[in-house]
Amino acid sequence: MTAPPLLLVAHGSRDPRHAATVLELRARVAATRPGLRVEVGFLDFSVPSVPRVLERLAAEGVRDVVAVPLLLTRAFHAKADIPAVLRAATAGLPGLRVTRAQVLGPSPLLTAALERRLHEAGLPLGDRRPTGVVLASAGSSDPEANAVIADIAREWRRTGWCAVRPAFASASPPHVADAVRALRAEGARRVAVAPYVLAPGRLPDRIAQGAAEGGADVLADVLGPAPEVAALVVRRYEEAAAGGVLSPARPAARRRSA
Repeated sequence: MTAPPLLLVAHGSRDPRHAATVLELRARVAATRPGLRVEVGFLDFSVPSVPRVLERLAAEGVRDVVAVPLLLTRAFHAKADIPAVLRAATAGLPGLRVTRAQVLGPSPLLTAALERRLHEAGLPLGDRRPTGVVLASAGSSDPEANAVIADIAREWRRTGWCAVRPAFASASPPHVADAVRALRAEGARRVAVAPYVLAPGRLPDRIAQGAAEGGADVLADVLGPAPEVAALVVRRYEEAAAGGVLSPARPAARRRSA
C-alpha cells in the first residue's frame, strides 16, 4: 500500500529566505523518510499555495494526503487558519481526503534542535551553569501559545542552565532585549539567545535585533532544516496517518499569531 503524500503547510513570507529554508526542510524530511512523497504549500505570500498543491495532487489521482503544519505552537494559524484553508480547498475535491497532523511543538526534539543551533553558534554546552538563555519566540495574541513557551523555558532550565527566560518578538512582553538585560542583571556571565522559530523573516530579524540591543553574547540560528526538526515532522506525519482525520478547529475571530 502506497503511503499518502506528506504536505508541509508553511506560513509563507515576503522574505525569500523563508521559502528557501522551508524547501531545505522538505529535502531533509524526504531524506529522512526515503520513498515518501513530500510536498510544500504556503498559506500566504509564497507559492505554491496549499489549495494549488491539493488540486494538483487530486488531478494526479491521489486519494489521501497528510498535512503537517510547520508551526511550533497551537496559536491562531493552527486553530483556525489551517483548518479553514484545508476545508475550503477540499470542498471542491470530493475524491481527496486530507488528514491534518498536530503542530510540531512542544517536543524534546525541538529542544535538542535548539541546543544544536546554540552549539553551532559557538556556545559550549558542557558547563551550562554560567549561561542564561533567552528562548525567543515570534509571539502570539493567543495566551495558550505563549504559556507553552514559558513551560518549555521552565523545563529547559532544569537541564543545567543558569536560567532560561521566554521572550517574544511581537504581541506580548517580555521582549528579547529586556530578557537579555534581565539575565545579565541576575548574574548570568554569558547570555545566549535561542530563536524558537523555523525560518527567517521579519519576526526572526526582530529577535536578532533584540539580541544585539540587549548585548547578548551568542545568537543561534533559526531551527530550519535541523535533523531533529525533520525527524519530528516525520513523527507527526506517522501519528496522523495512523490515527485518521483530526477534528476541525472551532471558528475564531481572525488575528495574527506565530
